[in-house]
Amino acid sequence: MDSAIQAFLETVDRVPRVEIIHRPTPLRRLDRLSARLRGPELYVKRDDLTGLAFGGNKSRKLEFIVRDMLEKKADTVITWGSLQSNWCALTAAAAKTFGLKPVLVLFKPAGAPAAADGNVLLDIALGADLRLVEAEKGKLVKSAQAMELLKEVAREVKAAGRRPYLVPVGGSLVQGDMDRPFGAFAYAACFAELLDQMRAAGAEPDFVVHATGSGGTQAGLVIGARALAPACRILGVSVSDPKGPFSDDVIAIARAAVESLGLGLDILPGEVVVFDEYIGEGYGMVDAATARTIRLVFQTEGIVLDPVYTAKAMTGLIDLVKTGFFKPTDKVVFLHTGGTPALFPYRDTLFQAYMGEP
Repeated sequence: MDSAIQAFLETVDRVPRVEIIHRPTPLRRLDRLSARLRGPELYVKRDDLTGLAFGGNKSRKLEFIVRDMLEKKADTVITWGSLQSNWCALTAAAAKTFGLKPVLVLFKPAGAPAAADGNVLLDIALGADLRLVEAEKGKLVKSAQAMELLKEVAREVKAAGRRPYLVPVGGSLVQGDMDRPFGAFAYAACFAELLDQMRAAGAEPDFVVHATGSGGTQAGLVIGARALAPACRILGVSVSDPKGPFSDDVIAIARAAVESLGLGLDILPGEVVVFDEYIGEGYGMVDAATARTIRLVFQTEGIVLDPVYTAKAMTGLIDLVKTGFFKPTDKVVFLHTGGTPALFPYRDTLFQAYMGEP
């Protein structure tokens, strides 16, 4: 490990955290997929193998967030997400591991059943206190709206004599009782880990592509790239929000993290690149392109993607290859952020898509 990477990691490590994940997560070349696409040299960083529950990027964030909960003497964590939220399931798993009670406010699509499947099944197995709220049809749940509901639940929890800790979705924005952007800290360190692995293999990353949803992961990657490999561009493929307002959130999170860590970096708007062309019909809506991507990556590399996050990000990467965005000599790393349990609630849609293929 070179001295710049080591010094950067030491800066992040000054923020206390608990031990949750297996690190470093694997990084390997995707030779068969690269050949199939006739594109650049592709790699995958397997953050779906972090070790907590079914893994995923949220586990890295929770190392910092759980430590903050414990330092603040909380005994209950309250957070929110969609019905099949990876974030909520992993937060519940981390909470139970450290003796905390998880309360999850889950927004389910209007009229949709809340079947015990995918992440919901994991939530139930973990003994989480589930609060189901029907979302408005065709509208994304706004963070401010959700946090108001969390405050209501917190009042109830306090009345029962417990000490709650409120966390925003994804552990990204500085909200609730999370007074620092811990999610960005985690992925600034992850970029350093990725860079060290690439250089150990004799390569330098030109691009990192990932699914972006709440902003903390992308903000951290941008910080890491800015500090350690300025020529590397971080490409976020949005799974829900239009790029304009979402990019503003990423910039705000990144700047707050830089200030908190004392890095002295100036994060510029042009460093935050978000593609919103691959959202399709909306968050959690699976289309034919998503189904094809899941099958392609599984058949060529044996890697399972989920239909809500990683398959949409990979669909974006594949389209960027096909449209000539990358040079043939580029080295492009796909960050697999997890979410595998969310594959199974979409079984009928995926089955129909595959049965209809020639």
